[in-house]
Amino acid sequence: MKIIIDAGHGPETAGKRSPDGVLREFHFNSAVANLVKHYLIEEGLSIFFAHDERKDVPLSERTAYANNLNADAFISIHANAHGSDWNQANGIETYAYSAARQESLVLAALVQQSLITACKRADRGVKKADFAVLRDTRMAAVLIECGFMTNREEAALLRDKAYQQQCAKAISFAITAWVYQGKK
Repeated sequence: MKIIIDAGHGPETAGKRSPDGVLREFHFNSAVANLVKHYLIEEGLSIFFAHDERKDVPLSERTAYANNLNADAFISIHANAHGSDWNQANGIETYAYSAARQESLVLAALVQQSLITACKRADRGVKKADFAVLRDTRMAAVLIECGFMTNREEAALLRDKAYQQQCAKAISFAITAWVYQGKK
């Protein structure tokens, strides 16, 4: 079983930070991605990264890599934002492609429920979108938003190692459950 973990965006992607500039989205995304990889390797799964810690990788390269590898799942990890100023938007949401296959919808539901149970944040639900990493991959694919960088409380959580670990464990648990239930 080959799982692609994608720390969304890149270390230098413009605008992907909290309003005060303290949190860059990629720092959260890559920290959680590294933890997810660790937990899933312990489960015996083969884990590959679509991102690079040193540079921004175009979305087309990320999806081509996953497709060429013939991966079973693509998991893109993100922190959300609503505008560019502090506001009250909050919670966790998980996306599947707008015309997703059933296995993506099942994976998205498992990830969302696991994150809500573990992190105790507002449940924004499973949603559908036409994001490139969901549309252009040929395997089950989800994009996860683990909280809002534009919400002061959640921005503090996103910087917190314990919260990063909660997110990673929840995501890993959901992926493992999906794998062992036969990707139904």
